[in-house]
Amino acid sequence: MPRGKVLEHSFYARPTLTVAENLLGKVLVHRTRQGVASGVIVETEAYIGEDDPACHASFGRTARSEPLFGPPGFAYVYLNYGVHFLFNAVTEADGYPGAVLVRALQPLDGIALMQKRRAPDGREVDEHALCRGPGNLTKALDITIKDNRLDLATSKLTIEDRGISIGEIATGPRIGIRVAAERPWRYWVEGHRSVSAQRTRTPGSRPGSRARA
Repeated sequence: MPRGKVLEHSFYARPTLTVAENLLGKVLVHRTRQGVASGVIVETEAYIGEDDPACHASFGRTARSEPLFGPPGFAYVYLNYGVHFLFNAVTEADGYPGAVLVRALQPLDGIALMQKRRAPDGREVDEHALCRGPGNLTKALDITIKDNRLDLATSKLTIEDRGISIGEIATGPRIGIRVAAERPWRYWVEGHRSVSAQRTRTPGSRPGSRARA
């Protein structure tokens, strides 16, 4: 399988919205004893600062939210509603809380392994549904709370640039949250079958090709 250039900490040490858009088309890779699984990032969502009520940092600096306040380029993984693990990449400057939630992937490497993880009973999951949704993608890639705080530039969990071209980018309200959902901080590849079902574009938003990092 081809290996791309692993994104360095400087990639993440930028405004969260910029990182959220630039992550589209990059490849999330998890290397485990079972094998390597990866997918092209096709949907992201930004959470920014203590004044964002949907961001865990809004509760202040706690044991749970501590990674958000740390240096950029590290993983922030947490258990959501006691059911799913969610994977985020920490952004912004050290000390300022921000992160990008990876919401969906287009499966790339290790698809058979992802199938076993998603459906241990042997049933077949549609390839585009394997990593559709933040809880599904962590299960498919076997990302758990044990991977919280991993260095995304040097650990077994990385994000790579493989020069993959993507289509039109859309932005719209965040989904799956109860507060501040109206903020247009979700980015996705327009029309991609692996993206979450709700695809409401923000009125007046400017579609276009992905900005190069």
